[in-house]
Amino acid sequence: MQKKPAGSSPPLNAPEIVPHRRVWSRLRSRGAVAVAIFLLAFGVRLLTWHDTRLEVGKIQTVVVADYQRIAQLLRDGGISSFFSRSSPLADLNTLGHPPGYSILIDSVYRFKQSATALQFVQIAADALSAVIIFLIVAELLPLGAGIFAGLLAALSPQLAWNSVLLLPDSIAVLPILIAIYLLARAVKTPQVVTFIGVGIFLGVSCWLRANAMLLPLFAAAATMLLISRQRWQFALAVICGALLIVLPLTVRNAIVFKRFIPLSLGAGQTFLEGIADYDKAGRFGIPDTDMGIMKQESEIYQRPDYYGTLFNPDGVERERARLSRGLAVVRSHPLWFMGVMSKRGVSMLRLERSRLLSTEPPITHSIDELTSAEAATVINPYRVYLNGNAVPGAAALPPEGPGKVEVTGNEEKYGPQFLGPWMDVKPGIDYVVAVPVSLAAGRMRVTVVNVSGAIYSSQVIEPLETRSEQWRKTHRAEYLEMGTYDTAWDQPDQFLKLPFVSVRDERVRVVWSNEAANGQTRLQIGEITLYQLGPARYVWTRYPRLAIHLVQKVFITAAILTLGTIGLLILILRRQTAALAILALVPIYFMTVQSAFHTEYRYVIAVTYFVFAFAGVALGCGVSFLLRKLSAGRFLPSA
Repeated sequence: MQKKPAGSSPPLNAPEIVPHRRVWSRLRSRGAVAVAIFLLAFGVRLLTWHDTRLEVGKIQTVVVADYQRIAQLLRDGGISSFFSRSSPLADLNTLGHPPGYSILIDSVYRFKQSATALQFVQIAADALSAVIIFLIVAELLPLGAGIFAGLLAALSPQLAWNSVLLLPDSIAVLPILIAIYLLARAVKTPQVVTFIGVGIFLGVSCWLRANAMLLPLFAAAATMLLISRQRWQFALAVICGALLIVLPLTVRNAIVFKRFIPLSLGAGQTFLEGIADYDKAGRFGIPDTDMGIMKQESEIYQRPDYYGTLFNPDGVERERARLSRGLAVVRSHPLWFMGVMSKRGVSMLRLERSRLLSTEPPITHSIDELTSAEAATVINPYRVYLNGNAVPGAAALPPEGPGKVEVTGNEEKYGPQFLGPWMDVKPGIDYVVAVPVSLAAGRMRVTVVNVSGAIYSSQVIEPLETRSEQWRKTHRAEYLEMGTYDTAWDQPDQFLKLPFVSVRDERVRVVWSNEAANGQTRLQIGEITLYQLGPARYVWTRYPRLAIHLVQKVFITAAILTLGTIGLLILILRRQTAALAILALVPIYFMTVQSAFHTEYRYVIAVTYFVFAFAGVALGCGVSFLLRKLSAGRFLPSA
């Protein structure tokens, strides 16, 4: 057998084996990090769901009901009804939003008709979004920057809160992030099919929310900026990919409604409301709410049937009139409108003030039916008056017979107004405080607190719009002629349920506080009942809850936006053109296009991911710098 001579060269395939091993090792390390980020993000969102599962059903109830209604119509009529001119889906009022989210609801409900099942799908999708932002940054920059970006997205209380809402905003971000990841890879190894994939995923997002409708054009522009050869071919591939997904919906709308409607209606409505948001003096006479627009249009066009719906009848014509009216304002006040867009664009970089993960686990027993629950304490209205306390400036009147305690608040915008009697609780028990209230004026927060002031449960209440209130608004002259008749106490009872888990043997009480109240609050309080539901479960989660809660305290605009700005400057100074262009693409799009329209935080939640991406760059560079200094310090001679 012939021996290899000493110092002979390695086999010819050796140089190829090493890169393959490195690639495989890199994929395994990225995969491990991705799994860890997904599990962390899923866990944070699961705990957030556990905290908020009794509250999310009260958020955007009208919008949620509209999505659910369209999903039910799809379920009843089948897919053929979606293309039928005679089906209930041929109503223009179903075009207030793209149909993607309703289709998702229908798909989930076919397996399990439960809001919880839908929330878990959204939680999983949002956890995957945290993984994708990690992969985007890791594809463009060192792994450390990607890890920090993914961790920020996983732990963010803003993203966790939006993931459990029964709305499409969080899940619509996932296809946008996948599109940006494909773009990041395509810039390194350009292939037509990858750029088509970029457009396809952006199109999928448009089926969920229409906000990203023009984003394929921005992605095509970025492609032309970053690719030197065949740039036009690749840019067109992005646009064609988006059209491949969006055009079927446009064609369907043309068949069913005989109108050119690319995705949905609503641009004119949000355009006007976006102008009114910053027209505090009301000089343009544009209402800032949906109801206000409908009411004004019914008066302008002498069409009472316009009041109550935004799009039917004559939805397309009304939308065009709204756009024309808004553009007239822009043409006559261009500098003012540019200032509006600038302010709104900058506001998109701020983090939403969101509730942090609770340090204590919520109750696990149902509070829907309390008739069979044990009443640990019952305080009738007279005892509420005797043992409760009104704060200085506020006043409480005793109940008349079996009536309620009447509380009149002070002029403070915030702060306690009435402190209820103390109630004893035992440790490790699920409780719920039930109390009927009638709020005639103001806005209040009702909380359950212990002796040290720690908040165990909280709920915001506002007056309900009653028939007499609606009559008062529409017949103001007749109302004023009535003189002293007070319609405020026509308010129906709001039966509040405030659940909490007791931590120790202690006393708790209910506190009514002003919450951004304008003027004096007026409240009636009925009998307070403390129900004991049974032993608390998942008490062990207080330990991870405490750790996550402490970390989430840093998720404020001042901290995260500062880190994001530093990360942006680092990329500029290091001339990382590709990374800078790709990471800034989505924020630039929303800050230039969406800023022209009425905007809520949930509409532009995609921007937050890329703020975290830039912040991850800053944190990654900072940690890398410290590690290098520490490593260098080991070799310094001792004094």
